[in-house]
Amino acid sequence: PVLGWKCRLLFKSSVSLCNCFLVQLLAPAVDWLDFLLSSLSPLELNDTEAVVLYAKEYLQQVSDLINKTDRSLLNNYMMWTLVQKSVASLDQRFENAQDKLLESLLGTKKSCTPRWQTCIVNTDDTLGFALGALFVKATFDKHSKDVAEEMINEIRSEFKKSLDKLSWMDDQTRQAAKDKADAIYDMIGFPEFILDPKELDDVYDGVNDSFFQNMLNFYNFSARVMADQLRKSPNKDQWSMTPPTVNAYYMPTKNGIVFPAGILQAPFYAHNHPKVLNFGGIGVVMGHELTHAFDDQGREYDKEGNLRPWWQNTSVEAFRLRTECMVDQYSNYTVNGEHVNGKQTLGENIADNGGLKAAYHAYQSWVKKNGEEKRLPAVNLTSDQLFFVGFAQVWCSVRTPESAHESLVTDTHSPPRFRVIGTLANSPEFSLHFNCPTRTPMNPGRRCEVW
Repeated sequence: PVLGWKCRLLFKSSVSLCNCFLVQLLAPAVDWLDFLLSSLSPLELNDTEAVVLYAKEYLQQVSDLINKTDRSLLNNYMMWTLVQKSVASLDQRFENAQDKLLESLLGTKKSCTPRWQTCIVNTDDTLGFALGALFVKATFDKHSKDVAEEMINEIRSEFKKSLDKLSWMDDQTRQAAKDKADAIYDMIGFPEFILDPKELDDVYDGVNDSFFQNMLNFYNFSARVMADQLRKSPNKDQWSMTPPTVNAYYMPTKNGIVFPAGILQAPFYAHNHPKVLNFGGIGVVMGHELTHAFDDQGREYDKEGNLRPWWQNTSVEAFRLRTECMVDQYSNYTVNGEHVNGKQTLGENIADNGGLKAAYHAYQSWVKKNGEEKRLPAVNLTSDQLFFVGFAQVWCSVRTPESAHESLVTDTHSPPRFRVIGTLANSPEFSLHFNCPTRTPMNPGRRCEVW
């Protein structure tokens, strides 16, 4: 619909609802309708098509920059970008040329990544669900899916219980938060269509030429998949990660959490591990993704995934006061003399802390129902201590100073060391079970708690 001369603000942020005509007025350097028609062909579009802008000021500034830049420079930049994107899909000659360029520009030496590994990464990027079908059939324990589903429900239940203990949250917002937690949609392991050869073949129809041509086919395929979603209700069952991926994510616009088959393996999870290690590993990851629904950004979306205010003002202010504590806490941590950015990492830190708390209490509930587990032989740790060790060990890592610096500048996650130290320092249960004296680094006396 034509909304007049102004874009309608969707929320108290930079997100706005416009149409193609208004976007053209806002950023005239690009013929947006022509661009969208070429990208979304064969769909029919006109000036009244609704468009959501997530960064209006950025779009304006890019338009101004294009208008001020020499046309030959723009042409060269566009061609160079196309070449750079294509090099990774060409043979060794082109890779060697790129390596020489990078060595001249950045001083870097030739990549140590073997060719076979590059091919596997590219295959997963482009044909990830076909590759995932082979991965699932060869390695995935089908029982893991049921166990993971049960764990998620236990962690969700504990998260909801914790809401009743939050004195800073008003009753109306608390009930809405419980409703949102109940509405979180979870996907575990893999989409079912990958186990049907015919359906899988239909999805990748047309991808059957040389490697380079297949890459071009994949770009066109991705564009068609994207275009096919226009004017349709969001598909909650659509996966953004392939089954072999060792990761997980939360989707605020769908209020969903996803755990690919790849992360349902050691050290996060194993069917023959003690329950306490599974809760400390994959359980905390599950709690982490669930808590993202209530972090500094996720909390702005309602249970249906709509960006709209659903908190009472008093709870919003109380939430911000508690997040300031966490910003200050993590900003005091340093890596090689360089401080962690507590604001940049806030959402992930909230999720880490909330995920640990929910998973720990979920394990305690499991013990009440099923009884204490046997201790591991030759490991002088209680089950409670083992839970925290299970959590900590999944973040063991080594990185170069250069990589650590890049992470501090660009990553929304705190460095792995402080994902452990910062979270456990806020856990009264950790201090209790490891007998940490008050006012020591792991029991500082003042703890930051949001959820």
